[in-house]
Amino acid sequence: MKTLLYATDYSKNSVSALQLAYNLSQTLGTRLVITHTFNFPTVLGVEGQDDRPILEGNPFKIHRAQLEKFCTEHLGNKWDDPKIQLEPVQNSSVIKGIISKAEEYHAQLIVVGTKGASGLEEIILGSTTKKLIEKAPCPVIAIPNDVLPRNMDTMVYATDFEEEDIHAIQKLTEIAKPLKAKIKVVHISTTEEYAGDLLMEWFKDMLESKVDYPDIEFELLFSEDVFDTLRIYLGVVNADMVVMLEREKKGFLKKWFHRDLVKKMEDYGEIILMSFNEHNHKTLFF
Repeated sequence: MKTLLYATDYSKNSVSALQLAYNLSQTLGTRLVITHTFNFPTVLGVEGQDDRPILEGNPFKIHRAQLEKFCTEHLGNKWDDPKIQLEPVQNSSVIKGIISKAEEYHAQLIVVGTKGASGLEEIILGSTTKKLIEKAPCPVIAIPNDVLPRNMDTMVYATDFEEEDIHAIQKLTEIAKPLKAKIKVVHISTTEEYAGDLLMEWFKDMLESKVDYPDIEFELLFSEDVFDTLRIYLGVVNADMVVMLEREKKGFLKKWFHRDLVKKMEDYGEIILMSFNEHNHKTLFF
């Protein structure tokens, strides 16, 4: 059975993520594993419930009861399903706790909540989500706290015209197909990237030869402010999700540039972000 892993800290910032994770697991027909890492003061970058050690009782039973309470409050009795498992995990590292469950269940996706940009506080408190995106063994979907449950009708993939992007889009179609979602592949070219139109045609031909999905559109935009142009474009097309490929800390300046863009989108916090990583972008199979 394929698995979607959702990690919570019981805060309001994780409620939207829980509801979307549940809806997504139902649509994709996957098992949903709901986890919470305890014995650590903060989870997923916000104040958690575990700032003191548990002195008595079975900690796993205690935290499973807390997960049940959280799920009942925000999902009603829908969580009481054989395909939904509640799995608290004890670890001094939130990242390692989440990743250990993802590896145990061979998760294809991890869903977490995020606060969105709020100055210095976000730089500190949002660090866990960022580290998870970098280290997770599978793609991560980060849900802003004010996003209501919605259909994923329009997904925007921001491309760098590289072969890794083609693999990532191929995997993205595995989610888009059951959701009947449109994929808009967009590249924002600066004036220095004078061959942007030629690269787009090459990329389209390569993608169409490897990816069999009828509802993909392509857009080439020109701007010196890539982040702001992407932000505006997401609003114009009424995007439900932006999808990006996190590059490794090596390679050409172009990859460094894209990495910076992914970080900005993580901090932007006003749209659902799905992030592949170069080390896991071939792991998504539904």
